[in-house]
Amino acid sequence: MAILRKAPIALVLFIAFVFVQSLFFKFTDSPETQYIFGTLNDWAGGLGLPGIFAPDGVASQYVVGTAELVASLLLLASLAPKFRGIRPVGALLALGVISGAIFFHLFTPLGVSVLNTDGTRDGGLLFAMACGVWASAAMLLWIDRDRVRALIPGSAARRATA
Repeated sequence: MAILRKAPIALVLFIAFVFVQSLFFKFTDSPETQYIFGTLNDWAGGLGLPGIFAPDGVASQYVVGTAELVASLLLLASLAPKFRGIRPVGALLALGVISGAIFFHLFTPLGVSVLNTDGTRDGGLLFAMACGVWASAAMLLWIDRDRVRALIPGSAARRATA
């Protein structure tokens, strides 16, 4: 049972680690970030959505990075017993952000193995980390499923807590 009590801590720390370490790249407009979001912006432009992934676009690296930062802060705050109730919100935000990342790796020219600035490929490392974050956030939501159900309007769990 001790492992089950510690699992959410490990899941939260993993998600926060992945998100926070990527913030430097997103917020400093690193060459890696320019390549990733530039590739996505070119792809979206071909679909009639030019500029959506540009630095001032609605899905820019700054918007995505801010969502990752907020998810990380919510999840890290939830490690304090007083704030445990916000863990599903952080997990849901993390799941949403990372679902987008996985989609764009799979269904755009970005691909699973991303091109590095030195011309090599990352071997799918970014994609694998995204999958790990997705699985971790999904596990947190499953662990907190009663809290999640209580948040859904009209659910039996919500009526029971009212």
